[in-house]
Amino acid sequence: MSTKDKHPLVALRLYFPTGTTAKATRFWHHLSAPALAHHLLKVARKANILQAMLHHVVSGYLPGEKLSHSHPELTDMRHPQCLELLDTEQHLLDFMQEHAEELKKVHAVMFKCEIPLEHQHHASTHRGSKGKLR
Repeated sequence: MSTKDKHPLVALRLYFPTGTTAKATRFWHHLSAPALAHHLLKVARKANILQAMLHHVVSGYLPGEKLSHSHPELTDMRHPQCLELLDTEQHLLDFMQEHAEELKKVHAVMFKCEIPLEHQHHASTHRGSKGKLR
């Protein structure tokens, strides 16, 4: 049994406004703080999170905000963003604890994955030419 079989994958979705910035960690950040989305992508990579994806949000709203629609030339700084991280539950909980200060600015939702990818791949190899199980 592989490590991923013992510890199934979960998805952690982080929702926050586009204009949210990360804590200034360098001198130049005091002039222009980094965007939270890009900062979290970098630290997720350093933490060896299995997968991280910043989703494009066409329309939506965050708690207490008005409905917002994306526009290619103008983006409201309150327009919602969604960063999705995929890994084991414990690894993501550790990540959240390590970055708790920055994650105070986000609405986090964790989803347990029900069907492992290996199962879907295994099932597709047992299908005939018309997609039916043999």
